[in-house]
Amino acid sequence: MFKINRKIEYALIALKYMSHKAPGQITSAKEICDLYNIPFDPTSRVLQIMAQHGIVQAEQGAKGGYQVIKDLSKVSMRELSDMIIGPIEITNCFHGDYSNCGITATCHIIAPMLNLNEKLNKLFAEIMVTDLIESKHHGEKGIRQKTIVKEAGARSE
Repeated sequence: MFKINRKIEYALIALKYMSHKAPGQITSAKEICDLYNIPFDPTSRVLQIMAQHGIVQAEQGAKGGYQVIKDLSKVSMRELSDMIIGPIEITNCFHGDYSNCGITATCHIIAPMLNLNEKLNKLFAEIMVTDLIESKHHGEKGIRQKTIVKEAGARSE
């Protein structure tokens, strides 16, 4: 199953939160992690990577943190993925020089997998970060309600 890497999720969580703050307002990694109950180390690292790539600006010091400095409507999911985890590679054999698979010489799905990988890269290049962090979906409410019911049931046991 194709899944988005957790580090990308943490980046989107942080960008969504920071994008709703007033310009110039600083957000610490701890603030984001505490608010969304996500792990500090990978979230902090993702913020540092985004700062190195000019998506956010890092402010040092006791009152330091991060703020979004790039127009997120000009940052694609492919760019975000490339900077945080590297190129999109749907199979292990696509990594590096294609020598990571023991059946490459006899594989009959190299072309379909290469085509799928190219299509995913193209799709991710067309999806801007703002398309995701500003989006709404009718299924969100139902998912949240199921989670609340599940948590309530676990507490009563």
